[in-house]
Amino acid sequence: MRMEKIAITMDGSLVRILDNLVKLHVFPNRSKAIQQSVKEKVERLDHTGLARECAKLDSNFERKMSEEGFVGDLSQWPQY
Repeated sequence: MRMEKIAITMDGSLVRILDNLVKLHVFPNRSKAIQQSVKEKVERLDHTGLARECAKLDSNFERKMSEEGFVGDLSQWPQY
């Protein structure tokens, strides 16, 4: 993957926290810490988008679709 250099401006207290995490070897350097943080946030937003789309589904329609073809007595099902 091609890496690109960017410049960012951050609150000083946040930079001190970041530097402390590097000092404690939680991250190897500032750059890796920020990369991982941004990656995790983007992944979380992707999942949030999926949740929003799922919320648009009609639960009654989805239930009917899932139960389609579901007929018969449960006692005839094998035991697990």
